[in-house]
Amino acid sequence: MKNLKQTAIFSDDWTMKRYNIKCLPGNTEYVDILQETENEYLVRFTRDRNGYVKTTEETIARHLFNICVNTGYLNPIAEISVA
Repeated sequence: MKNLKQTAIFSDDWTMKRYNIKCLPGNTEYVDILQETENEYLVRFTRDRNGYVKTTEETIARHLFNICVNTGYLNPIAEISVA
């Protein structure tokens, strides 16, 4: 992750994007893009299952993330200004 932070692409008006994760009814799951590089994203997964909330941060290849969006596993739900 050190390399990811060193090469992160930010602007003054950078916007964090949030995607809903397809999951079982009654559960809430989403992913936030925290940083991005040319080839990957640093993301935070948040899962709420029956009141138990689990949060993890991971890197994911940009092409794999795009496949998840294109297949409907991830759906954009919000953009949060980080300015």
